[in-house]
Amino acid sequence: MKHIAAYMLLQLGGKTPSAADVKGLLDTVGIEADEERLNTLISELEGKDIAQLITEGQEKLASVPSGGAGGAAAPAAAAAGGAAPAAEEKKEEKKEEEKEESDDDMGFGLFD
Repeated sequence: MKHIAAYMLLQLGGKTPSAADVKGLLDTVGIEADEERLNTLISELEGKDIAQLITEGQEKLASVPSGGAGGAAAPAAAAAGGAAPAAEEKKEEKKEEEKEESDDDMGFGLFD
């Protein structure tokens, strides 16, 4: 991840980064670059537009289900949005109950 971040920062600076550029940037912040991973990254990204790769990656991630519920995740999340105030009220009630239960020592302290 550090190699990709350095590569993208250098590209935002207006240049096509080389392995030496990425290594130099990582060295300035005290990070040692992994030569094998860095060379693989540079060879994989050579001649490709990073903005296009990001767009393609976002499209792929959009099709990945998240939340563990598969296709039902979006409707469940939408329904949960309307139930948020009720959940807050339950939390407040729960806190009040905890205060009442904390008086189980019946007026006698452990070190009295």
